[in-house]
Amino acid sequence: MTVVNGQQLMGNREDRRILPTSAQRQEGKARFAIAKGMATGTATAFYRSTSQIGRDLAVLAAAIYRQQHGRLRVIDAMTGCGVRPLRYHLEAGAEWVWANEGNPDLQAVLSANLHQGMAPDTYRITHQDANQLFFSCAQQQDYYDLIDIDSFGSPTPFVNTALWAIKFGGLLYLTSTDGRTTSGHALERSVQMYGACARSHPAVHEQGLRLLIGCAAKQAATRGFHIEPVFSIFNGSIHRVMVRVVTGSWQDKHYGFLAYCHSCGQFRTADWRQLGQLGCEVCGTAPVVSGPMWLGPLHDAAYIAQMAALAHQWRWPQRLQRLLAIMGEETAMPPYYYPLAEIGRRGQMDVPARDRLIRRICDRSYRATRTHLDSQAIKTNAPLAVCLEIARSLRAG
Repeated sequence: MTVVNGQQLMGNREDRRILPTSAQRQEGKARFAIAKGMATGTATAFYRSTSQIGRDLAVLAAAIYRQQHGRLRVIDAMTGCGVRPLRYHLEAGAEWVWANEGNPDLQAVLSANLHQGMAPDTYRITHQDANQLFFSCAQQQDYYDLIDIDSFGSPTPFVNTALWAIKFGGLLYLTSTDGRTTSGHALERSVQMYGACARSHPAVHEQGLRLLIGCAAKQAATRGFHIEPVFSIFNGSIHRVMVRVVTGSWQDKHYGFLAYCHSCGQFRTADWRQLGQLGCEVCGTAPVVSGPMWLGPLHDAAYIAQMAALAHQWRWPQRLQRLLAIMGEETAMPPYYYPLAEIGRRGQMDVPARDRLIRRICDRSYRATRTHLDSQAIKTNAPLAVCLEIARSLRAG
């Protein structure tokens, strides 16, 4: 059954025909097309193959949720070609998926894709505004275990309404393609969209994730809820975060500001009580301040370990298992990182190999790890001055 602008429509015979093999694509267990090959004048659904890593992680997280709770009902609020509903059903075991796509011109290809991979009683297709959908769910007390919002730009217009449709303990998956705003190049827009100042510094890719989590945390707090990050990923152009929505008190210690000193390169964190006293703890220069944002862990270490075990059990690609290993390492690290190029620039030297630098920093009783945010960067609680000193010693040796 298809719904267009709130009206339920039965799919016609053409909608339910299997698309020709030549038009098919494959991702995980899902077979789908992005255009209706046998029809004329139909739109092409958006599909970005480079974003598969975010869908892989979501399937793993959803499958674990299904194992833990014995159920999985999903809303895919901006479904496009339908690859996510197919994968949530075929791989994560979702018994029901509501596939919503705001563009009714995609009805034919979406209907055909879901029909060939899912039984009729396991999904519903609508073409509504996502906010309208979430409110209708709330009115009917129809709550979901996982809500996936794969938006273009910022997802902030949909976060609050999505919270009306999610179960306690449920998973909310958010997407931002608004990297210009979160990286400090559109200050007024960052205030408008995130209620935060986003300033430019060497760790802006992580800042994008933390602004997104912080936005979800703030919106949840207005409803008396609390959020816990499950995982966060930046894949080179897109920020995606999955959070768990739970009851609980506001965690003030995880919500604050990130300060960066352009003079000496040192980062520091601060809460709102310290804003009037902020100065660089190393050189005393006034830093630039971003926030408020989420300052707590980017990932749930236990959940990441379960996802890694499941990826191994399913024999998924080693590159995904390596990514999960790195995410596990960075879970407890500070909310910033240092690119090797920044260390080299400030030290006016050729930087040593990343892993050698990490080992030597750890030898000095600090913590240091790789980060998925930048393969040529390190996360560490060591002051930048210590990193520079160690890097010089390695070059001299």
